Amino acid sequence: MVYLTRVEHFNAAHRLFNKNWDDEKNFSVFGKCSNPNWHGHNYELHVTVKGEPSPDTGYIFNAKALGKIVQETIIDKVDHRNLNLEVDFLKDNFTSAENFAIAIWKELQPHIEQHGAQLHAIKLYETPRIYVEYFG
Repeated sequence: MVYLTRVEHFNAAHRLFNKNWDDEKNFSVFGKCSNPNWHGHNYELHVTVKGEPSPDTGYIFNAKALGKIVQETIIDKVDHRNLNLEVDFLKDNFTSAENFAIAIWKELQPHIEQHGAQLHAIKLYETPRIYVEYFG
């Protein structure tokens, strides 16, 4: 099995909060990430696919095609956006890095499978020191 990873960068704002709690409770759980005026991150997204190399191309997945899929399916929808308000595939979800990675997986998986590969992992860096990984 061979693994191929495409790395993309984007910027987005969000707020972590539970609408059933008051501001004090939200701040006690989420800290400054619950700021009602939002906060932002310079995200780094790693999309890893796996498969066997094609005897015709040597590829498990054309890297240029993978980049286009990630760009059109995810980056164009989230870059310089408010994740809570403007991203349809995050509607009604907590915009934690964990939930965001799961949502990215769900958006990408059908496109990856169409090309005969398997989605292996989503790694989403929220900061240089905090990231999540999701393996489906």
